[in-house]
Amino acid sequence: MPPLLDVSDEVRAEIGDAEADRLLAGENAPGPYDCTSCRTPGDTTQERTSTVLFVGEETAVLAFAHAACIPSQVVPVSEEQLQVAVRSIQGETSISEQPAPAAVPPPASPLASTGAQVPRQAVLGITCGLVLCQDNLHPALVVEPTGPVGRPGSTADDEFLLLLSEEGFHPITSLETPPPALGGWSVLLAMGKLHAVLQGGTNSQNSTAWWQAHQPLPVSDGWRAAANRTNEVFVYAAPVGTIGRQPREDLMREALDRAAAKGLLVGGTMPLAGT
Repeated sequence: MPPLLDVSDEVRAEIGDAEADRLLAGENAPGPYDCTSCRTPGDTTQERTSTVLFVGEETAVLAFAHAACIPSQVVPVSEEQLQVAVRSIQGETSISEQPAPAAVPPPASPLASTGAQVPRQAVLGITCGLVLCQDNLHPALVVEPTGPVGRPGSTADDEFLLLLSEEGFHPITSLETPPPALGGWSVLLAMGKLHAVLQGGTNSQNSTAWWQAHQPLPVSDGWRAAANRTNEVFVYAAPVGTIGRQPREDLMREALDRAAAKGLLVGGTMPLAGT
């Protein structure tokens, strides 16, 4: 009996018709597997299964997921992230965990810290949490730099919100309304962990990492379940010192509400790319 596999057109285009046909015929498909999204066991002979192709600069890895979790798709990741994921899949090592919020390199856009004699690049922190909006819990990311952000050569104290507004982020006045959709951006979740915020479109090979974790960032089961349910993530951003490192989601919500009331919050809804 052939496996119950779903192979999307984009996955077929990457692996070729011959390999796709062998998978669908059961020649190269596994029976039991661990779902790359929810990390629970699955079986291609018993339930609909999606083929998920992780593509790096030089390497590609085919993984499997419950069709109920995610559709068959191609997920672009960095070569380093892919190699770590391969070792994790093979059982050689586990992907290193890192607590939220994560300190990460600056975005691709030129951002520099102001207020110092020697300019230095700003560092962005990201916190994962669930936000209650219209009686439903939604996965959210909160972005806050560690210092004032300005354009290179600018004398302005802090242009972080202005720079994000120019990239399409919207002013947020209330968390009771979902942030408007942010075209050309997406959130990359791979192997059940947060990898990057991408600029350039969902699952696009031309996407660039606006934010990228030093190591894949663990998210809670509730966050991942909500993201897989909605296939989108609320992303909020505020200047340094506005939100802070809040130990609980209720305190983070209060800080976000205060920032919105003061006109210090921007955001957007981004589609979920990957698993």
